[in-house]
Amino acid sequence: MLQRLSSLYQVLVVKRPFITLSVLFLVALLAAAGLPNFKLDASADSLTLEHDTSIDYLREISKRYQRGDFLVVTFTPHEDLFSDKSIELLQQLSAEFAQVEGVESVYSMIDVPLLYSPMRSLAEQQESTRTLLTEGVDREQAKQEFLTSPIYRDMLLSPDGKTTALLLNLEVNNKYIEMVRHRDALRWKRDTEGLSEEEKIELEKVSKEFLDYRTAQAVKDHQRVETVRQVMDKYRGDAQLFLGGVSMITSDMITYIKNDLVVFGIAILLFIVVMLAFIFRQLRYIILPLATCIMSVLLMLGWISWIDWRLTVISSNFVALLLILALAFTIYIVVRYRELHAQYPDWTQAELVLKTSRMMVVPCFYSALTTMVAFMSLLMSGIRPVIDFGWMMTIGLIVAFFLSFVLLPAGLMILPKGEPKDRGDQSAAMTMRFSRFAELHGGKVLLVALLAGLISIFGITQLQVENRFIDYFHEDSEIHQGMKVIDQELGGTVTLDIILDADPAWMASTEEPLEDDPFADPEAEEGPFADEEDPFADDPFADESAEKAPDSYWFTLNGLDEIRKLHNYLESLPEVGKVQSLAITYQLAQDINGGRLNNFELNVMRRMLSDDITDFLIRPYLSDEHQQARISLRVKETTPDLRRAELVEKIRTYAIDEVGLKPEQVNFTGMLVLYNNMLQSLFQSQIATIGVVFVSIMLMILVLFRSFKIALIAILPNMLAASVVLGGMGLAGIPLDMMTITIAAITVGVGVDQAIQYFYRFRQEFAQTGSYVESMHNSHASIGRAMYYTSATIIVGFSILALSEFIPSIYFGLLTAFAMFAAVLGSLTLLPKLILLLKPLGAEQPKAE
Repeated sequence: MLQRLSSLYQVLVVKRPFITLSVLFLVALLAAAGLPNFKLDASADSLTLEHDTSIDYLREISKRYQRGDFLVVTFTPHEDLFSDKSIELLQQLSAEFAQVEGVESVYSMIDVPLLYSPMRSLAEQQESTRTLLTEGVDREQAKQEFLTSPIYRDMLLSPDGKTTALLLNLEVNNKYIEMVRHRDALRWKRDTEGLSEEEKIELEKVSKEFLDYRTAQAVKDHQRVETVRQVMDKYRGDAQLFLGGVSMITSDMITYIKNDLVVFGIAILLFIVVMLAFIFRQLRYIILPLATCIMSVLLMLGWISWIDWRLTVISSNFVALLLILALAFTIYIVVRYRELHAQYPDWTQAELVLKTSRMMVVPCFYSALTTMVAFMSLLMSGIRPVIDFGWMMTIGLIVAFFLSFVLLPAGLMILPKGEPKDRGDQSAAMTMRFSRFAELHGGKVLLVALLAGLISIFGITQLQVENRFIDYFHEDSEIHQGMKVIDQELGGTVTLDIILDADPAWMASTEEPLEDDPFADPEAEEGPFADEEDPFADDPFADESAEKAPDSYWFTLNGLDEIRKLHNYLESLPEVGKVQSLAITYQLAQDINGGRLNNFELNVMRRMLSDDITDFLIRPYLSDEHQQARISLRVKETTPDLRRAELVEKIRTYAIDEVGLKPEQVNFTGMLVLYNNMLQSLFQSQIATIGVVFVSIMLMILVLFRSFKIALIAILPNMLAASVVLGGMGLAGIPLDMMTITIAAITVGVGVDQAIQYFYRFRQEFAQTGSYVESMHNSHASIGRAMYYTSATIIVGFSILALSEFIPSIYFGLLTAFAMFAAVLGSLTLLPKLILLLKPLGAEQPKAE
């Protein structure tokens, strides 16, 4: 088999390079034809766990209460907020926002009903709704209501009275929810039970229809955000305005991805040219490696465009990484080719190319394989963009490896051999210093490695998975500024819904008709409806056609008292901003009544509320059909040391232990839950990922060298490098997130290929010299140079990610660069010292003649 492959390689690459290059050129053209289909994805779905049931629950709740996404516009006029001019500007803004396609309603301080300025009876409230625009309204009273009333406090007006918010409620896309739930149900069945042939066809059809629909909706969502911004731009001369909301962040993330692709691509290509020119100083060794790198990326981008595989914030980095790793392969090959050319100047070009390929294919194959294992381990994360990133890099490495041994050698074959110009360089002198240091100061190397390992272990124990979403963006970005204003002055940014189901015992008791009045409460306090005779015997509102409000567990004294107790507790938490629930309606009813109501009075009050007040205060927080109540709150992302998991658990514990609810009654949903689920999964998957990578790579090295001792020696420096970067993150307080989760696996996978290259060359040198020390010096002077070049390339290449507008990408680039520095340092010092110490190749032998 190997002989056949070798013969085929000689025929296609060495003897017929023009045909091979022509075929590659045609394949590249086909791939390029797919680039117009290239798409990006920054939807909220792309940042959630695979098969996370919480996201389906969120969709169900959104559909049930018809409460979905929203945009928030902060408005800080240059004049007094309650002046005629500012209110007129608000009217104009609100009217224009209401005309934007996809905006269902606009809430602002000029639209919402005024219920406390002054307080009016229910009959008056039902007769007419007063707003800030109603003639004769006392604006100072209205201002106090916005600042202090339970309905609007911490939502519409900042504490200093200078900033208000316009809430743009977006239409709930029920079709989207139905389509995605149908698709996810089929996916779940596929992964748990298996699908019939008909169901497989249905899943393929549904997935395609949903993807097309989501693409069209993404365009509309982006256009909506841009339209809102265009409206805001008209008023920036009169006020300071910021935009916030998930839709805006999603839209801007697409822009970030596009910018990163362009910036990283151009910057890394320029860096490759400069690096190759500096290392080799020959045009052919600039053009051929550059062509290999570019074609690797072109083929991958073209392929994922043809199959409509979307790039996300995470997987968009694969372009930069593939360029860097493809370059590493080409450098190993070119360095070895130049060494052979200098050593055997009389060989023909075919002999040089074939010998180089034969000598480098095995170590490069194992290097590619170990790196692929590192990226495939990311499939365990359960997070779709991380999974996609792992697959893209795995397939991309296969493409890069193939092109490195096809395009580069074929390119060399069509060029004249020329004169050998490998005369040694400064890198050889540098790598020789490392070998001498390992020989003369090996004890110090081991001591430093031990101390670094111990400190790293301590740092790893300090690692955190919690982080603030606001910290993902630069302080001068609109996302950061808008979130900060909304967070600190207008009630918080990230949504969390607490869904309360009725007491199962109460549900069971209502299955049969009740003879007594279900609203009767003999222990209720005295009130205007507690007379001996029923004051509503001739109730003018109780005509026969009037509909009775449905029985509801939560719209009784017991239910409302439970909600109010939990509501008040939530408001006491420093991480929590605005809280909205039926407790606000309950408080309003008592304020209007002048005291506590009984169940019967609550029912009557509910029937007397006007439709607009009911739509505003009851329907978003109560589902009679499902005997369910909803408490909606917003969490302040700017809270120092925010701990989402601890917050959710603290609320759950209070609801069960203090309020007296049963565990099955309390459920959580919202973006905070989805994001928290993802963060918590990161830490668990990190442990599993690193373990799989270590074991898999050790097995590969064991197969290659057939020595457990060599496998252990090769993996140790890279384990140390991964530990150093993770420990450094823990000591520096840098949390794990969806980007930094990949660093340890990449460090081991990419770093260990240097150990493989070094050991492979060391074994050849040892066979010639029989001396460990001499073999070490020879290896440092030869393969050590390639390791030096590739490491410098990888380190600087990853550092280019610091140009990103997305801060996790910056951390990813700089931390991975630091990790690779630690890996190459270990490979050039700790690795040779361990070889000298443990002698894995056996006893020294006399030098071969």
